[in-house]
Amino acid sequence: MIKTPNASVSKALERLHYPLDIMLTCVRWYVAYPLSLRHLEEMMSERAVSVDHSTVHRWAIELLPALGKAFGPRKKKVGRSWRMDETYIKAKGEWEYLYRAADKASDAGDFLLRAKRDKAATRCHFEEATAGNGVPETVTIDKSGANLAGLNAINADCEVPIEIRYSKYLNNVVERDHRAIKRDI
Repeated sequence: MIKTPNASVSKALERLHYPLDIMLTCVRWYVAYPLSLRHLEEMMSERAVSVDHSTVHRWAIELLPALGKAFGPRKKKVGRSWRMDETYIKAKGEWEYLYRAADKASDAGDFLLRAKRDKAATRCHFEEATAGNGVPETVTIDKSGANLAGLNAINADCEVPIEIRYSKYLNNVVERDHRAIKRDI
């Protein structure tokens, strides 16, 4: 039997009347692999578990925020050399900029959705990312003026400035992930 990690997960589970191990397995597979909800429904039926795809979707909506809150503090910190980039995606019918940071081993640092691509958005994203992962020694960006302006503003407030590098090739770690994100849209 799986124990619930904390009170926020327990609260999310109050209305969900299904075995916890089945719910967590479905949600984990949905998040970790490029599977559709219908694929998960079929996979579970092969394991003699009758679950509808819309039920799995409700589990994901209910459990993922609670699991993120519960396990976020336990998340492994990223390295000291970051790659930062942004791309545009459609979220709730609106085009938004998705800011992302990852270390050179592709471990995700943080992400942020913003309507505008500007200095304030870059600064906000970087401050949130450093709050959970510490301040990096170097940050590699492409030639985006917004990213450069935001990082220069942050460096003006730092005792030890962060080295800013420009390289479209070193940023491939983040650029490759954009394909997977846009594929899911």
